[in-house]
Amino acid sequence: MIAVRPSHLLLIALLSCALPALADDLGHGKALFSACSSCHGEQAQGNPAFAAPVLAGQQQSYLIRQLGNFKSGLRGSNPADSAGAQMQAMAATLGDEQAIADLSAYLTSLPPPAIKPSLSGNTALGSRLYQAKCGACHGGQAEGNLAMNSPRLRQQLDSYLLLQVNHFKQGIRGSAPGDRYGKQMKMMAATVNDQELLDVIAHISSLPQP
Repeated sequence: MIAVRPSHLLLIALLSCALPALADDLGHGKALFSACSSCHGEQAQGNPAFAAPVLAGQQQSYLIRQLGNFKSGLRGSNPADSAGAQMQAMAATLGDEQAIADLSAYLTSLPPPAIKPSLSGNTALGSRLYQAKCGACHGGQAEGNLAMNSPRLRQQLDSYLLLQVNHFKQGIRGSAPGDRYGKQMKMMAATVNDQELLDVIAHISSLPQP
């Protein structure tokens, strides 16, 4: 048996810590996104016809978590979530964590599009409801909050926001064991009625789009 000096073990540990993590490869992410663009748009601008959300400019950590949730079955397993089932199949084609990180980094690097509202609501009432119920997690301008693991809502398709909050209200999303953040949203979604939800979404859609 070969003895290893403690000093050698320390050197090995230090070298291991010094090795940098693999940098996210935007070019690889762009190549991976080619399989997604038919639903999400060439610039990840979303497509309401497919209930496909805007992905451009979304927080990388949120995208990584959601793709992981689709792969693990935490999201998209409810029979009523047909779009989620499609996303489970797509997420399964992403080979490993680095592929998910590359794809997510590419999407985050894209500028979010200007969005035209398709729904109507009372923006003044929606503003008050948003600040009372949503702003602490999603940010005062719906810009998202990394510390709270909350996604960007500004410059998202209003039809997609409506669909997803209703999915939370109906238990289609946020009911899977282990979906910690989904459960939080499920509880919050239950605190607004249908008109209040439209008002909140109208407020989000009215926010400045830089």
